[in-house]
Amino acid sequence: MEVDLSTPPRRSGIRPTTTGREIPHDQLDQFSPPEIRAALVAQAQELPGVFTGPSQVSEPASLALRLREPRGPWAAFLHPSRDEFGHIHRSGFLHLTVPQRFIAPLTEAGWGEPHPITRRPEWPDSIVMLYAPRDADELDLAIAVLRASWQQATDPTE
Repeated sequence: MEVDLSTPPRRSGIRPTTTGREIPHDQLDQFSPPEIRAALVAQAQELPGVFTGPSQVSEPASLALRLREPRGPWAAFLHPSRDEFGHIHRSGFLHLTVPQRFIAPLTEAGWGEPHPITRRPEWPDSIVMLYAPRDADELDLAIAVLRASWQQATDPTE
């Protein structure tokens, strides 16, 4: 399914409950089924130049999405890492950097929320919690956001 992140469809149901805190900024319900999370991880690992492992900036159990050759701007990475553009938590939600033009549409349509740490001036305002995809349609949207994040992290002009 082709997803336009400028005008994403509305996410069904109510928003998941989150801690709303800087650390930990966790999703507390509406998790991904194991097969959906596995498909998300597989798609992330297929992106050119991506390698995975324990996160450098989050709990070690989250799966970091890192680049062998990061080329994107400062706002494309989860600091203090210089190559981690996102990570997938065990329950399926993601923290990742998202191109600025997509953050408001995704938030308004109920797909995620800005990370509270972005209120600090030393952090980029591109960091978002993307809620855990619950089914195949939501997985398509999550993959589209993941690809936009990857594109931003690999493209110095993004």
